Amino acid sequence: MTELSPTERAMIDTGMVGRLREQRISTLDEIHAINGVPKESTRTKDTPFLTPLMAEFIARSPFFLIATANADGSCDISPKGDPPGAVRVLDARTLAIPDRLGNRRIDGFQNILTNPHVGLIFLIPNDDETLRVNGRAFITTHPELLASMAIDGRAPKLATIVEVDEAYMHCARAFLRAGLWKPETWPDPETVPTSAAIVSEQRALPPPDESAGKRREPYRATLY
Repeated sequence: MTELSPTERAMIDTGMVGRLREQRISTLDEIHAINGVPKESTRTKDTPFLTPLMAEFIARSPFFLIATANADGSCDISPKGDPPGAVRVLDARTLAIPDRLGNRRIDGFQNILTNPHVGLIFLIPNDDETLRVNGRAFITTHPELLASMAIDGRAPKLATIVEVDEAYMHCARAFLRAGLWKPETWPDPETVPTSAAIVSEQRALPPPDESAGKRREPYRATLY
């Protein structure tokens, strides 16, 4: 972890964490006493494989998140997007995920090499329910599989294979609370801080040129 500068340390209320820890929950029984216990139908809704309807859900999903952790437990989560059907359901226990162009940090790959456990959540636009999949992953260079995943004539160089341990649907409450698919709740994208602006802030650089049409320009040029 990068050491904080004196200025950054001054922005953090170290005493606050200590005060919050005084009311820390430390046992599952304490949580159940506050939240109650799940219904039997909720507790047993997961399956150790993908049902046909789950496979259809994945085939319609253009976006998902994948969570990984290294051998020490440090976590990472990464968004992934492609046209629907890009994530392949090879069989009821196996998914194949193409690796597209990115920033080459490969945080997730580094984690998978030391800890294969992954968690995925699949989204479909304008649908408030999501599909969660947990399993164990490895990275492959299988040529036929990679060739079959080409887009615009460009095949991925790597793919992640996920062996499914459990899968289940997640309820719609989070999306309904957020109003995620309601355009009237969306902020003006021109007012949202971009990664370029945040990096400039981190490095004490002048603000980047983000005039009309330039905010997403570098990404659009390197999708595949």
